[in-house]
Amino acid sequence: MLISDPVHDLEDGFEFMHVPTHLAIIMDGNGRWARQRNLPRIAGHRRGVRVVRDVVQECHRLGVRFLTLYAFSSENWGRPDDEVSGLMDLLASYLKSELELMLKNRISLRVIGELDRLPKNVRMMLEETVEKTSDNRDMVLTLALSYGARNELVRAMRRMAGLVQAGMLAPGEVTEDLVDNLLDTRDMPDPDLLIRTSGEMRVSNFLLWQLAYAEMVFTPVLWPDFDRGELHRCLNEFSQRERRFGLTDDQVRNGMTADRRVND
Repeated sequence: MLISDPVHDLEDGFEFMHVPTHLAIIMDGNGRWARQRNLPRIAGHRRGVRVVRDVVQECHRLGVRFLTLYAFSSENWGRPDDEVSGLMDLLASYLKSELELMLKNRISLRVIGELDRLPKNVRMMLEETVEKTSDNRDMVLTLALSYGARNELVRAMRRMAGLVQAGMLAPGEVTEDLVDNLLDTRDMPDPDLLIRTSGEMRVSNFLLWQLAYAEMVFTPVLWPDFDRGELHRCLNEFSQRERRFGLTDDQVRNGMTADRRVND
């Protein structure tokens, strides 16, 4: 799903013929950014939070309807205690400082992941912010927290098994749409574009089901240095790609569409 009206930006010369409806970002490189400057890792995370604010605002301005940020993975719980604690404090501060901006710009906050693993005060702030922004319709900002895609799929399978055990679902009734509706991202379109910063070229257990047909752009820029210009460059690269979803070039050019999960 794409926004078809061109978006012009005279400052850096880009014209986006297609802005993704759903943009997902793996925000990577905070620690390396800090290490390069002989700073503690938390300094990189603090700088990264500032970038989050700028990217959210710019995506809202450009007309991106869904923005999903990989903020804290299931594996990140294995980091040193002081870093995890610092990240939770930064998350709480972010929620407190950005609520007014979300309300002003009609941005709705959602959260995916194993939220019961988060500290109680953070969970309460998340729930409060989600509730206060629930009626906003301009953009959906989703934070993936304590999130791992394999864990998400396991949780979906457990719910499915429960439905079968209760006699509410027959094995033959299991469909891709049913799986979609059991995932954390239900009611959201699949991402059109995944951006990963810092030069790493992997998806790191992020939205494995949902990224089946996403375009991917990998930038060497570390997340704390990811700015408006680099965001535009990534969107411009995406805009120049042709998405076929299993069809031929001629079929796409003639306006045909296909289910997003047909192999190309």
